Amino acid sequence: MKYYKNINIIGVDHGYGNIKTAGTCFQAGVLAYDKEPAFKSNLLVWNGRYYIIGAGHKEFSADKMKDEYYYVLTLAAVARELNIAKTYSADVYLAAGLPLTWVSEQREAFRKYLLKNDSVDFVFRGKKYHVNFVGADIFPQGFAAVINNLSDFSGTNMLCDIGNGTMNVMYVNDKKPDPGKCYTEKFGTHQCMIQAREDLLRIHHAEAQEEMVTKVLRTGTADIDKDYLETIKTTAREYTEGIFRRLRDHGYEPKLMKLYVVGGGSCLIRNFADYDEKRVTINDDICATAKGYERMAEMSLGRGGGQ
Repeated sequence: MKYYKNINIIGVDHGYGNIKTAGTCFQAGVLAYDKEPAFKSNLLVWNGRYYIIGAGHKEFSADKMKDEYYYVLTLAAVARELNIAKTYSADVYLAAGLPLTWVSEQREAFRKYLLKNDSVDFVFRGKKYHVNFVGADIFPQGFAAVINNLSDFSGTNMLCDIGNGTMNVMYVNDKKPDPGKCYTEKFGTHQCMIQAREDLLRIHHAEAQEEMVTKVLRTGTADIDKDYLETIKTTAREYTEGIFRRLRDHGYEPKLMKLYVVGGGSCLIRNFADYDEKRVTINDDICATAKGYERMAEMSLGRGGGQ
């Protein structure tokens, strides 16, 4: 969280797998109830309904505004950041983003979605919050994650942001993004997850828990049978090969440019891909994009911008 005058700037990276802020990360799942549920862990109470945050799985959708769930997840993200600062009543300026090629079309609608209530009172994890939303900025994903490292982007660079639902690609030339070379593909890590579970079922006739497969993808190993582990690793290697094929389709040439990989999927490149460490930089700070949103919003407000 950053501060501008008396405003709390909170960056929220609305992923399909996880919601990230500058200081927190939690699963992008919501279960809604009309009555208070028996289990109250991560319970958010707002507008007469009860929401278990981090439960279930949010399906991929190109439209994050089709229901109230991403709004509720935003409230939870704001609460987590305010709780770190031990602040429970605040004026909040949201800094969020969308996939590179969707920003122009969806920016205003997403901003209105996040600001649909000027003031919100809710309870999260037993603590009461009063939040005045005073504005919001919507930035392009990917580029936000490297805004604090632009000094590393001399010459020609390809930026690859691998999320749970999408992969975003952008050229950054001499520290400046090239708006004419931005691409979004539905080739996030969830596709790798699905394929790994299908391969385990096909080869070993075993249904694997998503959490176990995720552990292998994130760390490269898990306490499971070596043949099962090798099946998941083989799938992950094939997935990373698919990433590099798509990058080459967009003009990636390692001898002519450097590659900078960010997002939750960067760990798969580190763990399973074959690449030249001198030409590829991996930023596996999963909160980097949210931090970048805050920095960009701070700069915008300082210039007299913002909405």
